Parts: sequence; structure tokens; C-alpha cells
Amino acid sequence: MDPATWELIRHNLWPMLEATVTMTLPLTAISFVIGLVIAVGVALARMSLRRVLSVPARFYISIIRGTPLLVQLFIVFYALPQFGVVIDPFPAAVIAFSLNVGGYAAEVVRSSIMSVAHGQWEASQSLGLNYVQTLWYIVFPQAARIAVPPLSNTLISLVKDTSLASTILVTELLRTAQLAAAPTFDFFALYGVAAIYYWAICLVLGFAQTRLETRLSRHVAVR
Repeated sequence: MDPATWELIRHNLWPMLEATVTMTLPLTAISFVIGLVIAVGVALARMSLRRVLSVPARFYISIIRGTPLLVQLFIVFYALPQFGVVIDPFPAAVIAFSLNVGGYAAEVVRSSIMSVAHGQWEASQSLGLNYVQTLWYIVFPQAARIAVPPLSNTLISLVKDTSLASTILVTELLRTAQLAAAPTFDFFALYGVAAIYYWAICLVLGFAQTRLETRLSRHVAVR
């Protein structure tokens, strides 16, 4: 690369890092936490014997998993204003990503809960625990260990998916790279830097996933 390209990269390293810290990471964290809460609720509804709960949960999962994330973003940001619902770019991205995570993670949570032996439910009921107490003290701790790997993969995918927020004017990492490269059309260099930033985040999350799995496994072994 010529000196001008290196200077362009050097000049934009900090703005892109700042966009990562102030926009990409918060967007990922907020969307994942909200999405996980949605996923638990939808998973429990999906498992319910009451059709008034299970049918809407199935429909929600089907819609989320059957439509592209980009379309979901466009519906929230560009289509809802036609009905008088105008949402700023960042909250719109949070809503779309949270709903998307909720739809995908709901099946992960459901399968993890169902993997807990049915005898655990019966034993807890014999001890006088109600449904909520059984979930909180017995089922969720065991299901969490099983759910960590797939949920971690969902989180890593979400980090990369946040780049789609640039299409609705969220000035996150990718959009910062686009704006910086536009005057010189040197997209390869700055997109390469953006890719390295995404890669670094995913490496850190992968390392954290491994440590968490090891810790949970040791805890189970000790018990």
C-alpha cells in the first residue's frame, strides 16, 4: 500500500475504535440482553399447554426465523413511519436485533430447558417448590450450562450482524469505515480494518465462552 493509504488507515484507527466502543458494543450488549429476556418468555410460552400462549410463540419464532434480518430492520425503521411510528436509528436497531435474537434464542432456551430431566421437576414439586421456584432454583441453573455454547454463538453472530445497522444510518463501525473511505474510494483498506476489529471482538467473546464453559463444568463436577 502507498503512504497515502497508510496515512488514511492511521487517521481513522481511533474514530473506528471509538465507533466500536460507543455504538457497536452497546448495540450488541443491549440487544442481546433484551433478546435473551424475550427468548426466555417465548420459550416458556412455546412449552405451555395453553394454546393461547404456545400458538403466538410458535408464530413469532416462525416469522423471525423465516425473514431476513435486513428486512426486519427496514420494517422497523422505514415501514413503521407510514403508520405514524417514527423511531430513531439506534433504538430502531435495538428493537430489530432484540426481536431477532429473541426468535432464534427462544429455541435454544426451550431445548435447554427440555434437556433437564423430568425427574428434577417432580422432585422439586415434592419439596414444595412452585413452578417459578422450580424454574429459578432447579431448571435454569442446569439449562444455562447447556445453553452457553449456542447462546455464545448467537452473541458472536450478533456482533457481526450489527454491521447491518449501517443501512438505517446508525454510525457504528462499518458506517464509520464507509464514510471515511468515501472521499478517496479506498474501501479495501478501511473495510479491512473494520474486519480486524470485528474479528478481535469475536476472538475475545470466544475466549470468554471457553472460560465460562470450563467454569460451569468444574462447578458441576464439584457438585
